[in-house]
Amino acid sequence: QRKSLAPSQLAKRKAGDEEEEEDEDRTLPTTRKRQKPVSETERGECYRSPFRKPLAQLTNRPHCLDSSQHEAFIRSILSKPFKVPIPNYKGPLGLRALGIRRAGLRSPLHDPFEEGALVLYEPPLLSAHDQLKIDKDKAPVHVVVDPVLSRVLRPHQREGVKFLWDCVTSRRIPGSHGCIMADEMGLGKTLQCITLMWTLLRQSPDCKPEIEKAMVVSPSSLVRNWYNEVEKWLGGRIQPLAIDGGSKEEIDRKLVGFMNQRGLRVPSPILIISYETFRLHAEALQKGSVGLVICDEGHRLKNSENQTYQALNSLNTPRRVLISGTPIQNDLLEYFSLVHFVNSGILGTAQEFKRHFEIPILKGRDADASEAERHKGEERLKELISIVNRCLIRRTSDILSKYLPVKIEQVVCCRLTPLQAELYKNFLKQAKPVEELKEGKISVSSLSSITSLKKLCNHPALIHDKCVEEEEGFMGALDLFPAGYSTKSVEPQLSGKMLVLDYILAVTKSTSNDKVVLVSNYTQTLDLFEKLCRNRRYLYVRLDGTMSIKKRAKIVERFNSPSSPEFIFMLSSKAGGCGLNLIGANRLVMFDPDWNPANDEQAMARVWRDGQKKTCYIYRLLSTGTIEEKIFQRQTHKKALSSCVVDEEQDVERHFSLGELKELFTLNETTTSDTHDKIKCRRCVNGHQVRPPPEGSDCTSDLSQWNHCADKRGLQDSVLKAAWDAAVTFTFHHHSHEEQRGIP
Repeated sequence: QRKSLAPSQLAKRKAGDEEEEEDEDRTLPTTRKRQKPVSETERGECYRSPFRKPLAQLTNRPHCLDSSQHEAFIRSILSKPFKVPIPNYKGPLGLRALGIRRAGLRSPLHDPFEEGALVLYEPPLLSAHDQLKIDKDKAPVHVVVDPVLSRVLRPHQREGVKFLWDCVTSRRIPGSHGCIMADEMGLGKTLQCITLMWTLLRQSPDCKPEIEKAMVVSPSSLVRNWYNEVEKWLGGRIQPLAIDGGSKEEIDRKLVGFMNQRGLRVPSPILIISYETFRLHAEALQKGSVGLVICDEGHRLKNSENQTYQALNSLNTPRRVLISGTPIQNDLLEYFSLVHFVNSGILGTAQEFKRHFEIPILKGRDADASEAERHKGEERLKELISIVNRCLIRRTSDILSKYLPVKIEQVVCCRLTPLQAELYKNFLKQAKPVEELKEGKISVSSLSSITSLKKLCNHPALIHDKCVEEEEGFMGALDLFPAGYSTKSVEPQLSGKMLVLDYILAVTKSTSNDKVVLVSNYTQTLDLFEKLCRNRRYLYVRLDGTMSIKKRAKIVERFNSPSSPEFIFMLSSKAGGCGLNLIGANRLVMFDPDWNPANDEQAMARVWRDGQKKTCYIYRLLSTGTIEEKIFQRQTHKKALSSCVVDEEQDVERHFSLGELKELFTLNETTTSDTHDKIKCRRCVNGHQVRPPPEGSDCTSDLSQWNHCADKRGLQDSVLKAAWDAAVTFTFHHHSHEEQRGIP
C-alpha cells in the first residue's frame, strides 16, 4: 500500500510506531497479541500539526452579559468612524465620495492665480494666528470667472462683469441687489450678463452656488437670440429653457416645471421668456422664487403703472439687472421707475423723489429760474447722479472704435418734390393747426396733423386715401396728383426722399456687394419699399410686428449669412429695432425720424456691432424745411433732461412751448437745411465748407456730433456722390459724423 509522504502524515506515522513499541514492551513475551490502535478521542488529546497555528475553539454558547454591558458594547461599535479598509490609503477622494469628507481648506472652483484670471471676490488676508483659529469648513474662497469666458472678455467687459457681480451680491450698496447696465449698443451687454449668470449659478465665497435659477425677460424678437448666445458662449455646459411660442397649457406646464426645480444641479437653470408671455403667465412664475432676473431692453419698464412692470416687480427675487442701451432721459419720473425697480427705496417713494429731486431740478433748468433756484437744482442733480451711479454703469460706443471698422453717419436733407410742396402748403392752409394752438392746448386734430405731415414727407401715396375721402386739410388735394395716378405702383419721382433712396440702392447694387437695411416707423412705408424692390427686382426680407418670434430669428440668421442672396432687410423700428444683430449689412437708411431719439439710436446701431468687418454707412434722410427737421432738432438736445420729446401726447404738450409748436406747422422752401441754418455753423459759407474746424473745438455749439458740413466736394461716400450726381434737380445738403478706428 502506497503511503503519503506529506510531512504531517510522516510525523503521524512516526508517532504511531513509537507508541506501538512502548505497548509491546509492556506485554509478556509468551503472550504476543496484536492490539487494536487507540483512537485520538480515547487518548483525550487533539493532534496539532507543528506547521499550523492552533485555532480557538468555537462554541455555540454565548457569553452571558447583562443589558448594560450589551448596550455599551453596541455603542462602542457604532461610535467607530468609517475608515478606508486599505492600510495607508491616501488616494484622491472625489466630490461625491460617500461618507468621506475633504481634508484641509476649501478651494475655489477655478485657479485665481492663473494668468488672465478674472477674480470677482478675494478673501481677506489672515495672519498665521487667525488661520489657526478659523473654521476650515467656513473659510471663504475666491470667486473666479470661468476661463472659458474670461479669455474672450474685453477690458471694458471685464470691468462690467465685476460691477454687476458687486451689485447683485450687495457689495456696492448694502441691502440692495440690483443695477442698471446702460452701456451703449454694441458693447457686449449680453455676454457680460451671461458671464454673471454662469458665475452665480456655479460658485460663491461660501463654496456653493449663489443662486439656483435665473430668468431673462426680453422682447419677443430677442428670445431666440438669447438662447443662441448662451449656446455660443457656454458651449453646451448648460441647457437653457427658451419659451417663444405654444399653447397656454403647454407654456404653463413648462413654467411650473421650471419653478419647481430645486437643488445644486438644476437641469434647466436659465429661463428665457418674452415680456408678453411673462405678463400673460405671471401667476405661474410668482409661486416660487428665482435667484436672478435680467430685463433686456429695460426701457420698457419706464412706466411703473403698466401691467408688465407690476408683474415683474411682484416677482420673488431680490437680484435684478436691467439692460438698456438707451437709458431714459425724457422724464425724471421714468428714470425713477427704472431705479426703483432694481433697487426699491434707494430714491425713496415717488412722492419723496418728486419733492426732493424732480421739482427743484426742473425749476433750476427753467429759462426764467433765479440764481438760487438754479444753484439748488444743480445741487440736487449732483446728489441724484451720485446715488444712481452706485448702481448704474454706462460706457459709450467710443470704445468700439478700437475693435470695429469705421462708421460714417450722414444726415441727408432732401428737398420736397413740387407735388409734396403743394400738398404740404395746401394742408397748412386748410387744417389751420396753428390757429387751434391759440387756446393753449394741443387738440387731437393737432396731433393728427403732425402724423399726416410726417407721412406726406415720406411719400404722397401715404395720404392718398385721405385725399380721396377729402378729410380735413386734404379737400381738393386729389386734383394735384398726376392724371391716372394709382397707389398700386410706387413712383419714386413723387417723393424727394424716395428718389434719393432709389439712387442709393441702385448705385450700391451696381458697384458693390454691400447689403442695406431700410428702417421706418410706419408699416405703410415698408409697403412702398416692397413695391420698389419688386419693380427693381431686389431680393429682400421684411420684419415687422406681424411676424412670429420663431420666424424673426430665422430670417435674421439667414440674412447675416454671407451666402444669402437677399440684398435688403426692411425693418419696422417699432417692432424689432431693439437688440437685433444685422451685421450681414453695412449700410443702413433711416428713412424717417422719431420723436424719441432712443428709438432712432437703437435702429441705427443694428449694423455697427461686434462681428462687422466692413465700413458702415448710416444715412438719415430728412425732408428739407419740414416738420422732420424740427423733430431732428429736438433730438439733438437729448442730453437736456427737460427738453427731449417722446412720442406721447402729454410729453409733446409738456416739452413744447406754444411758439415752438407753431414752428412745427411751417414750411421753409428757401433753405437747403433749416437745421444747418439754426446751428450757425462757423465752418461753412453759403452751405460750402471753406475751412477746417479750429483745433480742439466742435463744428457747432449745439450739435456737437456733427463734425463737418459739406456739399458734393466734401462727400467721402462714393455711393452718396453718385446719388448726388443723379439727383441734381433735387439738391440736398449733408452732414456726417465719422468714427475712425482708434479715434473717438
